[in-house]
Amino acid sequence: MNEYRGVALVTGAARRLGAATARALHERGYRVVVHYRSGAIDAQALVADLNDERAGSAVALQADLRDPEAVQALAREAADYWSRLDVLVNNASEFFPTPVGELSMEQWGRLMDTNLRAPVLLVEALAAELKHQHGCIINLIDVYAERPLPDHPVYCATKAALASLTRSWARDMAPAVRANGVAPGAVLWPEGDAGDAMSEETRQTILEQVPLHRTGQAWDIASAVAWLACDAPYVTGQVLNVDGGRSVSA
Repeated sequence: MNEYRGVALVTGAARRLGAATARALHERGYRVVVHYRSGAIDAQALVADLNDERAGSAVALQADLRDPEAVQALAREAADYWSRLDVLVNNASEFFPTPVGELSMEQWGRLMDTNLRAPVLLVEALAAELKHQHGCIINLIDVYAERPLPDHPVYCATKAALASLTRSWARDMAPAVRANGVAPGAVLWPEGDAGDAMSEETRQTILEQVPLHRTGQAWDIASAVAWLACDAPYVTGQVLNVDGGRSVSA
């Protein structure tokens, strides 16, 4: 596609949902800022692929979203790189259990800083630019924001707060900026310790609660984000569940 729509910043975009989202927005004509924390190899490989498709259309920027100064620097660099920013996708997220009575302050900080504080700081830093470009904010939330996952109270609380912020930003930043969310259901099983702790029985239980009886794919989420960015000019303040029907199942 030759049309140049603008510039999109996708946090946590080196792999999985973030990488798929970066590819989807790139396919729709955006130049893409691929943020990563530690996945430099994956981020650079993605950027190389995108630049092979369209020269000078992607860049990778590193930042630890738990560091407020790094978040501010990311916002500045992303807006300055092509002298504009049109779309902010808050995708980066921490996910792990915090059973009641076992929460540590380190766990609290990881979840709150990455899942909640970083999106707030990015919106604060980029609000003027997004208004100038009549851009949009798209937050990756979770169906667990409304239907809490056992033993994950703090994670669920961060996503519920991000859903509330989505609606607040939609009201407070209108009419120049739209703000929406996408809430994935069972789309890609977690990796690392969280994935290792999820038994096959737990996975089957989750799938039994999904009317479509299967997991979704990263592209399901990426396509929803691209639709909100490109094809939904009269949609704001909404959280779109992309969950195989789980949110309406008993």
